[in-house]
Amino acid sequence: MPNEVAPNVLSWASDLDPGAITQAARAARMSFVAGHVALMPDAHVGIGATVGSVIPTEGAIIPSAVGVDIGCGMIATRTSLTAEDLPHSLDALMPLVEKRIPAGVGKGHEDSAIDRALDAVGRPHTELTAKQAHTVSVQFGTLGSGNHFVEVCLDERNRVWTVLHSGSRGIGNQLATKHIVDAKSMMERQAIALEDPAMAYLVQGTPEFTAYIEDMLWAQAYAMASRARMNVVLNNALFSIVKKGEMVETINCHHNFAQREKHFGTDLWITRKGAIKADRGDDGVIPGSMGTQSYIVRGLGNPESYNSCSHGAGRRMSRGQARRELTARSLKEAMRGRTWNASRAAALVDEHPKAYKSIDRVMADQRDLVEIRHTLHQVFNYKG
Repeated sequence: MPNEVAPNVLSWASDLDPGAITQAARAARMSFVAGHVALMPDAHVGIGATVGSVIPTEGAIIPSAVGVDIGCGMIATRTSLTAEDLPHSLDALMPLVEKRIPAGVGKGHEDSAIDRALDAVGRPHTELTAKQAHTVSVQFGTLGSGNHFVEVCLDERNRVWTVLHSGSRGIGNQLATKHIVDAKSMMERQAIALEDPAMAYLVQGTPEFTAYIEDMLWAQAYAMASRARMNVVLNNALFSIVKKGEMVETINCHHNFAQREKHFGTDLWITRKGAIKADRGDDGVIPGSMGTQSYIVRGLGNPESYNSCSHGAGRRMSRGQARRELTARSLKEAMRGRTWNASRAAALVDEHPKAYKSIDRVMADQRDLVEIRHTLHQVFNYKG
């Protein structure tokens, strides 16, 4: 159940940094925020808006609250395979995934089939340069960096799942950055002073607002289609190793996005920054950190959370703090028994399980937001 941790701020988090409360309270004081700000159990300090927050707005929208990885989210597939079908080691899968799903900052690939897949996504409002158009094509179906990942997991019945985390890649970042700058310019032109300049907003009815909404919705569609493509590539790679297999059930959901929804009788823009939609019956994917379990959930439609839930475990250490305080050796120990890119352990210390909140605690905190359908345990992990 939520607690009011500041005026107009409800929180489901039992482990919450005071800085996140201060940040969320600033957002709640903005004149166009039409209701309380909801903090999910994984909430932590972000840039501008709190990661793990749900912000209802009327007549305006905050581009930085959606963030620069517009449409970032998860896709998970239950396969027809069981643990008994898997080889003793999944080492042979790693080079296939590395080749077929490029990862890293700016990484892409050339594939003539991509342009056909992009036809269904359409074009953004903003006219792209030739370089940006090329980025859209070559980065479609690629993983990215940071905490983006590919996993193979087993559920409580030893059924095999694949899980993947990715967003709108370079083009989403570039479009978001453009509109964040536009929002700051709007504040300057109208002499609007903000408690946090990063929370600059766009006013509905202006050309800047319309341009952002169209670009944002396009980037969300791009991200979802990109995940769907990688999901097919990933499962085909797995099935080629095992020599059999089919996809049985797939869940594809955003956790950095905004959309129009009706809540408490009013049509609003609901911005979920690090939160997924969990209306009654909605299926979702909540990953833990490396070395911990992940969850397939079904929403309970809690109106106080604007039908939302957490998007993961949530950081408890910044990346810099994790690099200073944690070690590659302890990360290797945490990942014992799994196939993963261990040769890059030193570069992945900032993704150490100890850099994140306890996923068990996060799930306990949101018992009134979602029900757990399946608990997944990693046997293979590939980080961007």
